[in-house]
Amino acid sequence: MGLNGVEMLRVPWRGRLPKVSRLTHGRGIILKSRREIELIRRAGRVVFRVLRKMEELAAPGVTTAALNDAAEEMIAKEGGIPLFKGVENPQAKRPFPAALCTSVNEELVHGIPSDRVLRDGDIVSVDCGVRLNGYCGDSATTIAIGQVSPATQHLLGVTRRTLELAIEWIRPGLMWSEVASRMQEYVEGEKLSVVREFVGHGIGRDMHEEPKVPNFWNDSQKRMDFKLLPKMVLAVEPMVNLGGHAVDYAGDDRWVVVTKDRKYAAHYEHTLAVTETGVEVLTDGR
Repeated sequence: MGLNGVEMLRVPWRGRLPKVSRLTHGRGIILKSRREIELIRRAGRVVFRVLRKMEELAAPGVTTAALNDAAEEMIAKEGGIPLFKGVENPQAKRPFPAALCTSVNEELVHGIPSDRVLRDGDIVSVDCGVRLNGYCGDSATTIAIGQVSPATQHLLGVTRRTLELAIEWIRPGLMWSEVASRMQEYVEGEKLSVVREFVGHGIGRDMHEEPKVPNFWNDSQKRMDFKLLPKMVLAVEPMVNLGGHAVDYAGDDRWVVVTKDRKYAAHYEHTLAVTETGVEVLTDGR
């Protein structure tokens, strides 16, 4: 997910290299066939069901490990493979140990499920990825635990709406910078901050494919810009902080990312396919 080619949950390529005719702009962006998009949608349905179950289970007194146990059981019953479990990060001391990323409060992404007990007023970002029949689906939601503060409710609402607006704005022929700029403008207009260090990504046979998909825009990003084309499949995932945009690592394990000012963060994500007229959401359960 990171900028400058550092994607923290990277999995090795599995499958054949794509034909050159399916690559765009020399960027390694792989356009998908209708069959491939439907296979991604099937993986996305599993992710959708897992996240809906997490919304049912997440409550005061529940541990994040219990959420992960339930998710692993569901994924196995569906015949899927957890995308995150076992992924190696060269900077980390160990592979990622779970099927879910469960990031609580000031944790932005890559939270590791544990015996941490969720409490009233917490929020937990739950990120789930599944490989099914060789194709990947990836989605995230942030869940309020019990009664949260008005500021936290605002954070969740704005982050969720940022993803909805991106879906509304995406259409073929548009440069991604136009969508990212609008996302950033909306968030900052609500007096919140867009994270710079982590971004969305292409997705298909591999969890992380080109292009990188930022949620903000400035002049330094020009080399990352791309034109939206039919048959592109993207994981779009706005990450928004209640305080400043800066982030850090929680400890020396180099997995859990937290806000530098330790204020709450929220994260929502859908896997999307660009169509001839707009976009299809592949992780909404339909």
